[in-house]
Amino acid sequence: MDICIIGTGQVGGALAQSWAAAGHRIRLGVRDVINSKGVGLVASSALITVHPIAEAVAASTVILIAATPQATHQIAESLGDVRGKIIIDAMNSVRVKPDGYPTSTHALLHLTATPDVVKCFNTTGAENLRNPVYAGQGVDMFVAGDSVRGKEVARQLALDAGFGACHDFGGADRFELLESLALCWINLARQGQRRDLAFRLVHRA
Repeated sequence: MDICIIGTGQVGGALAQSWAAAGHRIRLGVRDVINSKGVGLVASSALITVHPIAEAVAASTVILIAATPQATHQIAESLGDVRGKIIIDAMNSVRVKPDGYPTSTHALLHLTATPDVVKCFNTTGAENLRNPVYAGQGVDMFVAGDSVRGKEVARQLALDAGFGACHDFGGADRFELLESLALCWINLARQGQRRDLAFRLVHRA
């Protein structure tokens, strides 16, 4: 896939490297190509390049946003024409919300011209996005949204990143609930469990 990543911090950087290792073409969309933190990621793979945001979006079919929720309005304006594209929101609005919206995912649905907006890759730390394998098994990821197409792509990208499964968490009415799962992970990490922890859904046989 051709993937644009906006946000070159821990989350965006981890997924860029994981997806490039799986053979995906990654374009980092940044405001300042010369001084971007993404320049360091380029050295890790020939499949990772840095571009102005609109250029990276135009050349990609999937857009992952891993920035800060308060920047959602500005990011939406910078995307350009996203009709026919899939947006995956990896942000959490548990502390700061975008103006006028309960979550960044709600904002992106309203502010962009694509219905294919889903929330995924937000429920765990960058350590697990970089390496989601525990005791030889990939841990679980979760996705929410109304777009069937968006969920299918997010699920495949989760598997390509090494996750064992990507479970359907429900529709757009579950965005806030999925962010609560992220808050649970953060809480556990801060309660002495450290950041090397992850969630896996199991069923009784």
